Amino acid sequence: MTNKYEDILNMEYPLKSSDKIKHPPMSIADRAKIFAPFAALKGHEEAIIAKQKIVVPRKNLSEESKEVLDRRLGQIEQSLSQGKHPMITVVYFQKDTTESKEKEEGEYLRFTGMVGKYDPLLRTIQIVDKKLKLDDIYGIEGEEFCIEKIL
Repeated sequence: MTNKYEDILNMEYPLKSSDKIKHPPMSIADRAKIFAPFAALKGHEEAIIAKQKIVVPRKNLSEESKEVLDRRLGQIEQSLSQGKHPMITVVYFQKDTTESKEKEEGEYLRFTGMVGKYDPLLRTIQIVDKKLKLDDIYGIEGEEFCIEKIL
C-alpha cells in the first residue's frame, strides 16, 4: 500500500441511496448558492458611484479648439490610411441619463486606447471597442500630436 487511504479512494459513496442520511449530497447548483456573493444593501454600490459622479453642463468648444480637433482627426485619418493605429487619449462628454432629457448635463470622461476606425461621414471614431460621436469629443491627446505642441 502506497497511500494509507488507497483502500477507500475508489469506493462508492455508501450513503447515497439511504433515506436515513442526516445531510444528503447537495446538487452543484445548490452548492454554488452557498458561495454566491451577498449584498445586504442592494444598489448601495451604484448609489455611491452616482454620488461620486460630478454632473456639469456641456461646454461649447471655441473655433480655435475645433480647428485643433480637426487637425488631429486629419492626422488620425492619415495614420489609419497608412495602416497605423495610433494610441490616443480622448476627453469626451457623456450625457447623464438620470437627469432630465431637456438639459445638456453630464460628465467629461477620459479614455485611452488604440484607434480602430474613423468615419468622417458618420462623424464617429472607434477606440478599441468604444464608439464615440465626434460632437461629444472635447479633446484628443497622443504621441503623434507632440510635434504640433512644439511648433
